[in-house]
Amino acid sequence: MVKALLVDDEKRMLDLLALYLRPHNYICKKAISAKEALSFLKEETFDIVLIDIMMPEMNGWELCQEIRKDSDIPIIMVTAREQKEDIIKGLKLGADDYVTKPFDEAELLARIEAVLRRMKPARRVEVNGLLWNEDEFELSYKNNTIKLTPKEFTMLGYFMRKPNQVFTREQLIELIWGYDSHTEGRTVDSHVRNMRDKIRQSGFPIDDYLKTVWGVGYKWVNKSSL
Repeated sequence: MVKALLVDDEKRMLDLLALYLRPHNYICKKAISAKEALSFLKEETFDIVLIDIMMPEMNGWELCQEIRKDSDIPIIMVTAREQKEDIIKGLKLGADDYVTKPFDEAELLARIEAVLRRMKPARRVEVNGLLWNEDEFELSYKNNTIKLTPKEFTMLGYFMRKPNQVFTREQLIELIWGYDSHTEGRTVDSHVRNMRDKIRQSGFPIDDYLKTVWGVGYKWVNKSSL
């Protein structure tokens, strides 16, 4: 399932997009304004965002800029503005693709799938000798295996693949335990604590990289960013 955030000030267009996407295993959340979209992005995790440009208060270009300040989530502009200058502007502001209205349903789906393929997260991440390998479901430091539980391994993968991104406890619960889970924030804290202890025992300086954002959650900071 792909979770998509649809942003347009016309309810009819939001309904049409959802009608096209839902039969193809997309979960669609509708935002009637840029401000509502930003609120949803703070509370939930999405795989892709589809944005209209011409909206009151904050337009799609401004929304794209706001999202790009702290996220690399895929963005597709879906708009009636088809001038070459508008397309270039959208791409330069951080959009991954640009679809003009009226659009063909099959083309829209193909473009979304193409963007998602390009943005597919890395399956191997290495930081200063610490290797997270999704293909072998193994974490190692200097070729020595570190035994993590499946949830600890998955959580660490999110951190290492998204350096500098803050993950709230609520986002981690949704990503790892599921949207309908009754897991509480202290369970996330317990998993992070156990994971840190195991990695620290291997000799890797985990506390230099995995940081607590007090009152919010956690983030991974590569040493070049410190």
